[in-house]
Amino acid sequence: MRSSLSQTSAHQPSSNAPLTDRYKRLATWLLFIFVLIACSIRTEVTPYQLVVGLPQMGSLLQEMFPPDWSYLPTIWGPMLETIQIAIMGTTIGGLLAIPVALLCAYNIMPNRWISIPMRMILNLVRTIPDLLFAAVFVAMFGIGPFAGMLALVFFSFGIIAKLTFEAIEAIDPGPLEAMTAVGANRIQLIIFGVMPQALPYFVSYFLYTFEVNVRAASVLGLVGAGGIGLLLDRALGLFRYDRASIIILLTLAIVLMIDYGSAVIRRKLL
Repeated sequence: MRSSLSQTSAHQPSSNAPLTDRYKRLATWLLFIFVLIACSIRTEVTPYQLVVGLPQMGSLLQEMFPPDWSYLPTIWGPMLETIQIAIMGTTIGGLLAIPVALLCAYNIMPNRWISIPMRMILNLVRTIPDLLFAAVFVAMFGIGPFAGMLALVFFSFGIIAKLTFEAIEAIDPGPLEAMTAVGANRIQLIIFGVMPQALPYFVSYFLYTFEVNVRAASVLGLVGAGGIGLLLDRALGLFRYDRASIIILLTLAIVLMIDYGSAVIRRKLL
C-alpha cells in the first residue's frame, strides 16, 4: 500500500509538468500580444492609417518614376566619396576594435576591473546613433566628409568590438589550455590560439559593417557630413523625386555588389 502511494506521488510531478509548460507558453503569448497592442495604440499604428496613406504612397511613386537618368553623371562623384567614407570609417573602427575586443573577453582578460569598464564604454558608444555622431562632428569640424568618416569610425568600432569579443569568448578553449600547459605567455596565446579561431569571424563582421556603413554614409549627408546624402537632401527639398530615385537606385546597386562580394569572401573564410 505504501509503495503504491509512493509511486503515485512520484508520477504526479511528471503529469503536471506539461500542463505547467503549457500555461507558461500561453502566458508568454498573451504578454507578447498585450505589449504589441499597447505599442500599436501608443504609436497609432492601425490598418486605417495604412489604408489612408496608400494613395499618397502611390502618388509619390509616380513622381519618382521614371528616374532622371540625366542626373547620373552628377552623382558619381558624391557616391564615390560615400564609398570612400565607408572604407575609411570601417577600417579605422575595425582596427581600434581589435584590442578593445581582447580586453572585453573574459577568457582573455579575466580581470573584471578592466573588462567590465571596457564593456561599459562599448555600450556607451553603441547607444549613440551614427547621425548624432555626425551632427556633433559637423559642429566640431565643419561640413564635409571628415565628420562623416569620424561618425562611422565610432559606429564601426562599437559594432565590430561587440561582435568580436563575443566570438572570442565562444572559441574552443582546448588550444589555449594546451598552450598554457607548455608555458605560453599571454601574447603567444592571443597570436597563436585566439587569432586563428577569431579571425574569420572578425572579417565577416568587418564586411557586414562595411555594407551597413555604405548605406549609413548615404544618409549622413543629410546633416552635412558629406557624401551622396547632400544631393539626396537637396533633391528631396526641391521635390525632385525623380532625382532622388536615381540616387536610391545607384545606392542599391552598389550595396548589392558589396553584399555579393562579402558573401563570397565569407564562404571562403567560414
